[in-house]
Amino acid sequence: MTGEIPTSSAISAKHNLQGTVAQCQELATLVRRHTEGSSVHQTAIEPLSFTHSDAVSPALHSINEPALAIVVQGQKEVLLGEETYQCSVMQYFIVSVDLPMSGSVIEATPDQPYLGLKLNLDLMQLCDLVAQMSFSSGKKENSVRGISVSNADAGLIECALRLVKLLDTPQHIPILASMMLRELYYRLLISQQSEAVRQIATTGSSMQRIALAVKRIKSEFAQPMLIEDLAKQVSMSLSSFHQHFKQVTSMSPLQYQKQLRLLEARRLMLAEDADATYAAYQVGYESPSQFSREYSRMFGAPPIRDIERLHTA
Repeated sequence: MTGEIPTSSAISAKHNLQGTVAQCQELATLVRRHTEGSSVHQTAIEPLSFTHSDAVSPALHSINEPALAIVVQGQKEVLLGEETYQCSVMQYFIVSVDLPMSGSVIEATPDQPYLGLKLNLDLMQLCDLVAQMSFSSGKKENSVRGISVSNADAGLIECALRLVKLLDTPQHIPILASMMLRELYYRLLISQQSEAVRQIATTGSSMQRIALAVKRIKSEFAQPMLIEDLAKQVSMSLSSFHQHFKQVTSMSPLQYQKQLRLLEARRLMLAEDADATYAAYQVGYESPSQFSREYSRMFGAPPIRDIERLHTA
């Protein structure tokens, strides 16, 4: 019995995959050359940074702004609310609105470190590109989650590789970087995540309205919040606002505000040596005991013990 003869399309797909794997390996070599030790490294291309980790890491909580993050080597896990997202080699995250998340490296060794590429998204440039592209408006818009994971196609990896190679010729960065970034945005707009990327750059979309509400909560997180006022400010009914906010962020507006408050309280205690009671009042809590309970639920330990653990880590 003889096996089936591969079709030309199957052979082409195999070659394309092999080419993408080779490009990703080349990208890993370049990223590792531009990084030293386990840390985040900024580059001469302003929105571009690299992450290098020689070992698995505990979850780090932070506010993540709109960005593209490609896993070049290793594996990473991100938690948003009660949802878990894993991203491996040749996959990428898209974060489309400001989100409080925790992330941890779950696959890394000194010989094969975790390597990641992150590009902060310029929403004005995205808006300009969306305005020039033709998208079907026949179907009803549904808000999508503010974070998603997809497989990176050959075009996206190849474009990212050229952008990173540009770091070796810094004299060309002022002219060529903007062109390559624009191409990367275009690749995202025709990728599996086209809907999420397009919505954040489309004036009046539900995603963009929720993004505006999120920025308002971020700027006033320590103040009492009236959900009705937020909904009115972004021209949504109360029920529609709740529905879209939960769809985009995976949490309610009050849960979102709570996470911002706890993250800021942790920063105050860690970076400014504030005590727990002072930090609680500064971020809007009226009850230190409630603050301690909610802090323990989010970070896994009461404030004093958590900060001691971070200082000795």
